[in-house]
Amino acid sequence: MFFVVAFVLLGTALRVNSELHSLTYIYTAFNKPYERPGIHMFTAMGMLDGRMIDYYDSKTKEKVPKQEWMRERLDKEYWAKGTQSRQSKEQWFGVNIGILMKRMNQTDEGHHTLQWRHGCVIENGLTVPPQFKSGMDMYSYDGEDFLSFNDADSNWIAPVPEAELTKRKWDGVQVLKEYTKSYLEKECVDWLTKFMVYGEKDLKKASPPDVYVFARTSKKNSANNILTCMATGFYPKDIIMKVRRNGRVLDKDDGLQSTGIRPNDDGTHQIRMSVEILNSDSAEYICEVEHRATNMKETRIWDHEVKCDCTGGIIGGALGGLLVGVLLVGAAVFGVLMFMYVKRKGPFANRGRAKAANTPSAPTPIYKGSVAVPIPSVTAPLLAPNGAANGTGSVVAPITSVTTPLLAPNGAANGPPNGAANGPPNGAANGPPNGAANGPSNGTGNWTNF
Repeated sequence: MFFVVAFVLLGTALRVNSELHSLTYIYTAFNKPYERPGIHMFTAMGMLDGRMIDYYDSKTKEKVPKQEWMRERLDKEYWAKGTQSRQSKEQWFGVNIGILMKRMNQTDEGHHTLQWRHGCVIENGLTVPPQFKSGMDMYSYDGEDFLSFNDADSNWIAPVPEAELTKRKWDGVQVLKEYTKSYLEKECVDWLTKFMVYGEKDLKKASPPDVYVFARTSKKNSANNILTCMATGFYPKDIIMKVRRNGRVLDKDDGLQSTGIRPNDDGTHQIRMSVEILNSDSAEYICEVEHRATNMKETRIWDHEVKCDCTGGIIGGALGGLLVGVLLVGAAVFGVLMFMYVKRKGPFANRGRAKAANTPSAPTPIYKGSVAVPIPSVTAPLLAPNGAANGTGSVVAPITSVTTPLLAPNGAANGPPNGAANGPPNGAANGPPNGAANGPSNGTGNWTNF
């Protein structure tokens, strides 16, 4: 759960007297292609205060800006070197996912994922000198925390036995530890501050949410409905959502499930809360949303209409370990960043097996009065641009073997502006001059395999 806490922190910009700002990068790789449209073997992105600023995938093999101010302020050389660096990272991930599969006695029959997330959080940054608050540098394998850097003690932490070998190896590379600490506390902060200056005008724009409440018949049990409250199109991402039944606020004990706050493709965010209820339930259901950045409060009452099957099911599951990012590209040029969580039965649950774990069986509601408490399922919903309730975006088929956040057409998981991961296939101690191991610069980095 450590990573989940760090993820929430790094993705949040608190709009209070002392503002926090974040720069986060994600790399995600699969061991082999998925037979799903738009899901690439390798994807990468950078996020500034929750907004995507750059993107790369193994199909286009080009690092591109995702904000106009990034395109305007950074020259062609920056993007060319960034592309070269991302291509090096792609190679490194391909080699190292193979190393981990061999270490865990896994075959290539199932799908496996490797992800690296890192970044920093600063306080203030525009009106006063930035103050480093925290940093994150961690890896996950098949959706479970695998390795993380302890910035305070400058060493690596192995939460699972399979990572001990890597921990000992990387702890022995002094230049890697020194660079990682320096990147988190200095280089990342410098780039974060620079990007804030570049995008100051856009970053200060606040956008209120559009709010919807709707229901559909449950696919798992036709005697039940899935009631959903959704807010979308808001920025910044801090928002309060409540679902009430006859005035009482529902919670997890009532079966209420939340997608959490997800990025949309246009830099705004969305959130959904859903609960399974009996279709005979005549209670009053209210969706309440408060977005303080825009001084917006809105209440929507469910009209008890059950409309088309347009949400595809409750997004359930647990947040155990690192969330893995994958790009979903639909046929349309628009889409929305979606997350699908799969709860595994333990660290690397399918290690040593020829096939990955199967999709959990259909949920069986547990009735509390007229509110059904479902066991989480993993079917991803159909969302429209910005997550509209009745959208016609790309359908996401269930993925059975990995923890898979599904990203939108212009978004995916990825790393620092021009930095390279932790090394090329040869595992050389010192990287080429165009890529930093854990940072966005174009300087020398440390390249070390698992």
